[in-house]
Parts: sequence; C-alpha cells; structure tokens
Amino acid sequence: MAATAASLCVTVTLLVCVIGGRALELLRVTSTSGNPPSTPTVNCWCASYPNKTFCSWPESRRSPPTHYTATYSERHRQLVTKPCRLIRPGSASSDLVSAPSPSSERLWHCHLPNLKLLTDYILNVTAVSSGGSSSHLLSFMLEDIVKPDPPVDVRVSPHDTKNLLLEWSHPPTWTYLNIFPLKYQILYQWENRGTPKSVNLGPFEGTSVELNRLTPGRTYLFQVCAKELLGLGKCSAWSSPVKYTIPSPILLPDSFNTLL
Repeated sequence: MAATAASLCVTVTLLVCVIGGRALELLRVTSTSGNPPSTPTVNCWCASYPNKTFCSWPESRRSPPTHYTATYSERHRQLVTKPCRLIRPGSASSDLVSAPSPSSERLWHCHLPNLKLLTDYILNVTAVSSGGSSSHLLSFMLEDIVKPDPPVDVRVSPHDTKNLLLEWSHPPTWTYLNIFPLKYQILYQWENRGTPKSVNLGPFEGTSVELNRLTPGRTYLFQVCAKELLGLGKCSAWSSPVKYTIPSPILLPDSFNTLL
C-alpha cells in the first residue's frame, strides 16, 4: 500500500529599499499546500496626522474564496500584536475611508487607531483559503506615510483681463489643521497647437493665489494638492480638475470708435 504525503512549499522574499535614509522592508511570505491565494499588495497612508491611518489591498479574484486577517505591532515589541479593524469592500464603513487613489478594484481596508509618533510598526496582512495562505509584512513609520486627501472646492474667478484668482479649501478630513498646517502645490495645464503644456507652482501656505499673464481665449485645467507643512510624507492626489477659458478681448469695429 502506497502512502502519499501532502507537499508543503514555503517561499520567502525580502526586499529592502532606502527612503529618506531609512530602510523600508517589504517581506512577502507564501505558504502553500496546493493552490494558495495571491499575496496581498498592501498600501498604507495617514490621511490626517496623527490619528487617521488606513491600509488597503485588492480583494483576490482567485478561487477558492479568500478571507483575511490583519495585525500590527511595534517593531521593537513584536510579541505584542493588535488586531487591525477590517473593513469589507462595499460595506457601509468603506464609505468613510478616504482612498489613496481611485481604483476599479474591490478594496479591503483596515483601520490602525492610536499609532504612536516616531515609532516603527510592522503590519501583517494574511490571505487565507482552503489552498493555503499568503502574507505581506510591511514596515513603516507614521511620519513616512502621511498623505492628506485632496483639497476641495477648487474655484476660479477672473481678476482682470489676463489674471485669475484660484481658490480652494483644505481637505475636510485633515482634523488638526491648527496644529499641523498644510501647504499646497498648484498645477495648471493647457494645449498649444496640440502639444500639452503645464506649470507647477508652489508651495503656498494660503488657500488662494493670483495667476498672472494667462493667454486670452485659451482653456486651462487647474488642480491643487496638499502636503503637511513640514514635508512629512507625500502630497495628496490632485484635486478634481477645474476648467476655465480666459475671455478674449472684445474688438470694436472702427466705425464704433469713430462715433466715440
């Protein structure tokens, strides 16, 4: 009588990159006993420093069905782990999550509350199915993943013939604006004989700026992004574009000028 032993394969991949002088480790561990789920691709960001941190990853489309676990710990206290509050795709709670970028994928989220400042953390997201499990370990410091939501209520108004006043409001999800102010970058784009052109201006600490020497008759797209004032993390995604056409000057006929 022949005996068949179940096979087990374990793959470990360690990637190390340096960002701003700090080592950021991405450790992917795949443990399989047949047909494991795909390794979660995890992205973390802090939309309101220091108290609103989320991580997300796309839902696996492979069969059999997959469920997830997520825990986090301080790097120097890895034996003390805490559960990350999971938010399923399409749930009522998912509407409260500000996504780092638009996506057509179904995203799982987890909320990491009450993180400490200037502390290294390790997040472990594990996908589990009847075919095995796959884990993604992400090491991060809160200050490195700050990424506000985009500014809102971007608006343009004429200031004189060739100048515009561009105004916007800070992202409403950025809670402690008086303690952790924001700065802003401005992007405006146009086409010149079919060739795309753009100008990036800033940073600005206020929420309005006058733009000069714009071309009459030309259509521009204006966008704004927000970043923590001292430079923590990254700039937000660009705000939704606002289109504005600079009015062309009205040319009066010579006969009208003669009458004047």
